[in-house]
Amino acid sequence: MIFLMDLQMMLLDVIYFILRNSLRVIMRPRTKQIEGELVLITGSGGGLGRLFAQEFTKHGADVVLWDISSTCNEQTAKLVHEMGGKAHTYTVDVTKREDVYRNAELVRKDLGRDVTILVNNAGVVAGERMLDCPDELIERTMKVNSHAHFWTVKAFLPQMKAQNHGHIVTIASVLGLFSTAGVEDYCASKFAAVGFHESLAHELLTEEVQGVKTTLVCPYIVDTGMFEGCRIREEVELIFAPLEPQYCVEQAMNAILIDQPLVCIPRLTYLPFLARALLPWESNVVMYRFMGSDKCMYHFIDNKRQVSNGCIKVE
Repeated sequence: MIFLMDLQMMLLDVIYFILRNSLRVIMRPRTKQIEGELVLITGSGGGLGRLFAQEFTKHGADVVLWDISSTCNEQTAKLVHEMGGKAHTYTVDVTKREDVYRNAELVRKDLGRDVTILVNNAGVVAGERMLDCPDELIERTMKVNSHAHFWTVKAFLPQMKAQNHGHIVTIASVLGLFSTAGVEDYCASKFAAVGFHESLAHELLTEEVQGVKTTLVCPYIVDTGMFEGCRIREEVELIFAPLEPQYCVEQAMNAILIDQPLVCIPRLTYLPFLARALLPWESNVVMYRFMGSDKCMYHFIDNKRQVSNGCIKVE
């Protein structure tokens, strides 16, 4: 009897959340105020990280900028200061947990308060086929795109939980939901980031830490230069064109400000995600070939570039 009652309540809750989230597409929920919040952004030296710093500043938050390039990071800070905002820069290698923990303590000491919003944005890709890729580059991709999330969350989540207030944002990729050929390192690292984030979100809900929110951001290819040369079929690219960085960040910010757990940018990328789960493997292969998605990264690989969300390094 108890099982049947729980089953009924579960089904009612499922229907309620489906209806509620469908309504959100039409009627935008009220956004939360983040003025005065302390936001830490990894990979803040360029690309999406720089735009996130500016967007959070527009909403009145103070930003802590972590990047391995001090030059790029200072450029971001300058833009924030020109907007009248507060930016605090730290040169950090997020692949080294000791460096992360040391700088986390330094932030608390310097600013006298705790980080309340963590944006794990740093990301790299090797830009080589797996059998041609040096092991060191594969390891670096995994460390930056996946392992670093463990170190930053372990550094800042305890204070968020103690205050029952905070927000963990993971900038992943649609390539963490479905994959393509030629970027095994990147897909593996982003699948890992998605799995880490979702498990963390479930843990917070299970422990009833209601005040700490999570948002998983999965954008399509963003035109930051990170995947320069990536091409799908010309006719399909009219629909799935690379995202403008500003648009991508604005959509991510919209999701963060309404505590949306997951956002795929653009919305059309939910379709291949669902197709991967529901259709036979061969059906997905056929669709990939039709769209040109199966070999879309080969042009990028031919450029022989190793790039990141910050500065671009030409090999």
